[in-house]
Amino acid sequence: MSKSPDITLQESSPLLQEGGGPGHVAIIMDGNGRWAQARGRPRLFGHHAGAKRVREVVEACPGLGVKYLTMFAFSTENWKRTQTEVAGLMSLFRRYISKEMKALATRNVRVRFIGDRMRLDAKLVKLMDKLEVSTECNDGTHLTIALNYGGRDEVARATKRLACDVAEGRLNPEDVDEETLPRYLDTHVLPDPDLVIRTSGEARISNFLLWQSAYAEYEFIETLWPDFTAKELGSLCDRYARRDRRFGAVKT
Repeated sequence: MSKSPDITLQESSPLLQEGGGPGHVAIIMDGNGRWAQARGRPRLFGHHAGAKRVREVVEACPGLGVKYLTMFAFSTENWKRTQTEVAGLMSLFRRYISKEMKALATRNVRVRFIGDRMRLDAKLVKLMDKLEVSTECNDGTHLTIALNYGGRDEVARATKRLACDVAEGRLNPEDVDEETLPRYLDTHVLPDPDLVIRTSGEARISNFLLWQSAYAEYEFIETLWPDFTAKELGSLCDRYARRDRRFGAVKT
């Protein structure tokens, strides 16, 4: 990994220093293709630039008080892209994991992957498993990468597992409530995101963390992902800290 951005919690805003920032940030990394096309380069050139940006953002998290970071890398809908782009992305994922594995472990980053692995290449899945195992004892930044992930697909898979437990007598149907389903989601060991960021100017959530983001704060920003910086992340975390979060209640 590259040298850590010059961000420390002591240098951040007073609100972040007091723990008012988001503990869990989720990011829809959008705009790689448009970034490349604006430079007259192929879309994969933008994806490679975006992968480098991931390093900076991960390294910035401890200094901003962000314990959990979830990044949307490849959706269940992204298979609709050209075969060339999909193959290039899968190659990029394999290269990224191989290259960054040691550095992530050294920097005390705990890595998890969410999404359906059944359609992914066996070599990629093996690398994903290896990275998870090699970082499972780390307790610093918890980095979750959503790969072949879709919110509806996740809920459908969770519901199937829940239904099997009901059918086999391990779960009473009357005990199923809104706290039950999350235990079957891919993110069952993670807290819900506090802040969801989408880059590139698009104002939609694109099937990302549908259940988990029910009360998340959202930021839709114009910056294309390869141009996103640790400084901008810090500004968004500071803006989050200034929001009045009521979770449906009214403050008196």
